[in-house]
Amino acid sequence: MKPPESPAPSTPPAPPADYRLLLPEGWFRILLDPDRRDKSVDALVERQFRGIDNAPHLKEELRGDLRRRAAKAYRSGGIELYLSLQAVGPFTIPASLLVTLAPLRHAEPLPPEDLARALAEDADDEDAGTPVPEVGVEELAAGTAVRVRRLAPQPGGAAPGAPDGDHASVSVEYHLPVPGTTAYLLLTFSTPLEPIADAMAGLFDAIAGSLTWTE
Repeated sequence: MKPPESPAPSTPPAPPADYRLLLPEGWFRILLDPDRRDKSVDALVERQFRGIDNAPHLKEELRGDLRRRAAKAYRSGGIELYLSLQAVGPFTIPASLLVTLAPLRHAEPLPPEDLARALAEDADDEDAGTPVPEVGVEELAAGTAVRVRRLAPQPGGAAPGAPDGDHASVSVEYHLPVPGTTAYLLLTFSTPLEPIADAMAGLFDAIAGSLTWTE
């Protein structure tokens, strides 16, 4: 009798070529690559000031602010920056999504559970006055991900549409391992509207849940 054959080793998945996200209507994408960044920013500015010809200083101020923000995001490893232009009545709902590719210095992929544990330990080491972030592991269509929700006090004036005085920004991070690599794709959502933080977090969760890998 021939001994049973050992099962063939599983073939690791091939790295995806790209990813796809479903964004609500009213979100605008800024490409962060230096060769394409200014064109994306200019398109957003022209869209925001369509039909408005008497505010050239505000227009250029917005253009400069977006270019600085996009350059900073690119230096941090950002791939794409999405800004919310959704409006409720006369107010725009401020929110953003920064997509970052984060290579990890490990010979083998780091399991999400280990990353979640490390992030939770880092949170325990933060200053006592800093709100403790919520760290958990969730299953998405794109795979197992680490979710981190943070509340960060922001001194000074509140954002448009928010109460006056000191306020807090809310961020939700999703760390998704990229199949076939040791890298993580990081989705960082944020909004300065603490009073509707739960509703905004629900929107962020829905966007993250729509992510799929493409060949």
